[in-house]
Amino acid sequence: MPARSCRVTIKDMEGVEHTVSVTASTLYEAVALGLVSMRGEEWVAGMAGGLNAVRVTAVSVPVEHTVRLKDFQEWVRGRGGSPREVAARSRIREILGLR
Repeated sequence: MPARSCRVTIKDMEGVEHTVSVTASTLYEAVALGLVSMRGEEWVAGMAGGLNAVRVTAVSVPVEHTVRLKDFQEWVRGRGGSPREVAARSRIREILGLR
């Protein structure tokens, strides 16, 4: 199973929620990494066991792209390509008011 970025949240003994970010391949690995990350932190007032729930949220890894405006403008003015590209270009032209 591929590793995922996860947010692990648990309430401490005073009812305060604490969240850490971990990278894990399984749910239980995320719980373990989260607990270890919080253990010993002075802001965490101990963690209750038993029925205390640990919330794990798998998050998509953000992907950042950089496009030169010149390349974008050339692509918008372009013609042809696959049907998918033609439709995408048409949609972008519509957004830009270039119809």
